[in-house]
Amino acid sequence: MAYLPDEIQQWLNTRIGTIDSFQTVGGGCINYTGSINTKNHSYFIKWNKAKEFPQIFNKEAQGLNLLNQGILRIPQVIDHYDGDEFSCLLLENIQPAPKSIDYWQILGEGLAHQHKITSKKYGLSHNNYAGSLLQDNSESEDWIEFFISNRLKPQVKLAREKGLMDEQVSKKFEQLYKQLDSLLEIGPPALLHGDLWSGNVMVDEKGRPVLIDPAVYYGNREVDLAMTKLFGGFDTSFYEAYLSTYPTSGGLDARIDIYNLYPLLIHLNLFGRGYINQILFTLERFN
Repeated sequence: MAYLPDEIQQWLNTRIGTIDSFQTVGGGCINYTGSINTKNHSYFIKWNKAKEFPQIFNKEAQGLNLLNQGILRIPQVIDHYDGDEFSCLLLENIQPAPKSIDYWQILGEGLAHQHKITSKKYGLSHNNYAGSLLQDNSESEDWIEFFISNRLKPQVKLAREKGLMDEQVSKKFEQLYKQLDSLLEIGPPALLHGDLWSGNVMVDEKGRPVLIDPAVYYGNREVDLAMTKLFGGFDTSFYEAYLSTYPTSGGLDARIDIYNLYPLLIHLNLFGRGYINQILFTLERFN
């Protein structure tokens, strides 16, 4: 869809005035994206059919605003729209430049400070999305129970329903659940980005990091650290800066593999069985 739907154009005309130019932007795998210029401002817009992923942009806007409590730059939310046929999210348009010399240090220290923003419970006051899949954030005082019941079990159930996982694999998950009390560390609920791979960190006009496309909730901070290692792309200086600001306890590498079962299950359910071997490798390591 290389054009803005009429419904969204009409909303934009009342919200930001006359549009001078519009250009589609690549990179979105779920939504359509583009840049908009008016006489005085430039904007970034994401849109989709309203019934495709109900309230997805409302949830993303809330997540971005929550992350804005930290010291890392977050795109400014201008507004979001839920219409009869289409919905959209309007953001400031950040123009990227080459990474600054201290880019990774800023990101590591900034994430550590973000993780010090805490809550009384794990989860969030509302549900949101992980990619295009619903994410249950029902609050809990028990991190292990939350990770099992709100993260792993729903994705395992979906994979079984879609025929992407057999009973033998799901039984390995059941065996893993029984061990998590002794395998995972319990830390305070930390404000998580929730989907922190390299594609969800961009560079601003000054070469500094910007967090985008979150799946926010309060959880164990090692969840974010785990995701940074799943698909690569984070420099060693990022981890040095993070750990010097907010150290973790020993055995992190093993815990990272466990936490990455959640995004691997999401990728399994979204993109197919190409991810099952990575899941099995981790399960067999702990079974």
